[in-house]
Amino acid sequence: MIPAYSEQYLHDAMRNLGEAFDYAANACMMDMDDFMHLFLASGYGDGFGKGSPGVIVGMSGTELAMAVISRSGKKMAFPDAQTEYECSAEYWCGWILAFYQWETGLSFRDINDYISMKDIYKLYPTLHEAAEEKFTDTVNALLAKRTASTRLQSRRKIVGMTQAELSRRSGVNLRTLQQYESGAKSINKASVQNVSALAGALGCGIDDILEFSLMMS
Repeated sequence: MIPAYSEQYLHDAMRNLGEAFDYAANACMMDMDDFMHLFLASGYGDGFGKGSPGVIVGMSGTELAMAVISRSGKKMAFPDAQTEYECSAEYWCGWILAFYQWETGLSFRDINDYISMKDIYKLYPTLHEAAEEKFTDTVNALLAKRTASTRLQSRRKIVGMTQAELSRRSGVNLRTLQQYESGAKSINKASVQNVSALAGALGCGIDDILEFSLMMS
């Protein structure tokens, strides 16, 4: 994957996004995921990811945060800029996010679909002193796990059935079925009635739709 902008701008981009998240979280007292959503909705996320000079280096991180919040229509009196941004976990979250986006070429929107800022924050204690590439490897492994097909989803596709059809035939609520397929809910913890109904509708055994890795954990 060819990065959207030259490596010579990477350090400044990382510093600015780190500063933006630090300012939003610790000066403006915003939840980082809320700020991330504004970053995406404002269009600044797209501009940053595409290497727009005016976004990645044309303003400070504090100015970027102010611009994101202002464009959202949120009314607030902005606190003064801080003088030190390199010590907080929130700074690291923005800093390493900028590196990961540059390294992988994924859009911030795609990254956020699979890993939240809260998830990144949880990685701070173990990864903030590690090489940036260690974060990339860790998150890539996490994304691969989260995007892998569940056995239920694979079986449904094999028989050529839609989610709505399987829900209707099995009597399992469509939203619940979707959560089983995405892994948001563990099918191994589902009621015997639901698992039996799904297996029956798919014409397979119960063991064919349970997740073995979960069973062994």
